[in-house]
Amino acid sequence: MDGQAEKPLWRRIVDFPLMAMLIALMIAILCFTIGMLLSQFVLPPTPALSREIRLDLISIPVLLLGYELLIRHLGEHPRDDYRDPRALRHLGVGLAAGFLLFSAAVGVAALLGIYKITGPGDPSGLVAALVGSALFPAVSEELVFRGILFRWLEEFGGSWVALLLTSVLFGASHLANPNATWIAAVGIAFEAGVMLGAAYMLTRSLWMPMGIHAAWNFAQGELYDIPVSGVVDKGLVNAQLSGPPLLTGNGFGLEASIIAIVLATAFGCWLMWLAIRRGQLMSPWWVRRRALK
Repeated sequence: MDGQAEKPLWRRIVDFPLMAMLIALMIAILCFTIGMLLSQFVLPPTPALSREIRLDLISIPVLLLGYELLIRHLGEHPRDDYRDPRALRHLGVGLAAGFLLFSAAVGVAALLGIYKITGPGDPSGLVAALVGSALFPAVSEELVFRGILFRWLEEFGGSWVALLLTSVLFGASHLANPNATWIAAVGIAFEAGVMLGAAYMLTRSLWMPMGIHAAWNFAQGELYDIPVSGVVDKGLVNAQLSGPPLLTGNGFGLEASIIAIVLATAFGCWLMWLAIRRGQLMSPWWVRRRALK
């Protein structure tokens, strides 16, 4: 406590978890803005690269640079969520988990007659799916929701508060997507918010949640021709979902289906159980302060 008291007032304010979170969010917004501006000049328009893909390709390194130069140094306990001695292993496990989970949801939907392949697809959207549906959301959304929001909400309010709030915010952030409903938002909050937050808690790095996120999106859009959070991609097959909205996702995709919600939430709960067993549950800021007295 003496070291904390010796710090000047401005530093204690800046280091406070919620203030560090706000500063980090402003830096991330600035990085997105810089990426948008650079995409207009660095990568010239070409038939192979749409405006959205150019923006994604430029924004990813800008975001990572902003994180490494500024964001990771913020707060009372600075750390780098990309520096993980098991990064490749965690990324690989995440990629495998995301692919297998969504494949299982598709398998259940096929057995129920909900999902049917109707013919060959169009591979011309492969690059767009890799960058726009898999890589960019995995990097940008995990950096913001887990690397910034979860990290400092957890430092302030503890693990349960961080998991609850980031899950709700993650679900709500998808309400602007095509065919989004409150059921879709709740589904995203449970299946993705819990699963990705638990993966972050378990590993204390961004690699596993990034892997899950990227593989989940790529599998549903490019491999199985299912809308990715309401956005239709060109898949390697042509497929259709038909049946009750609670099983098909009602145009939003299987993410809003009770099938995917149950499977992914169950997996997320298992990851959370592992994290608790390994002592990764964090108490609120004020509880930790009392313990130091």
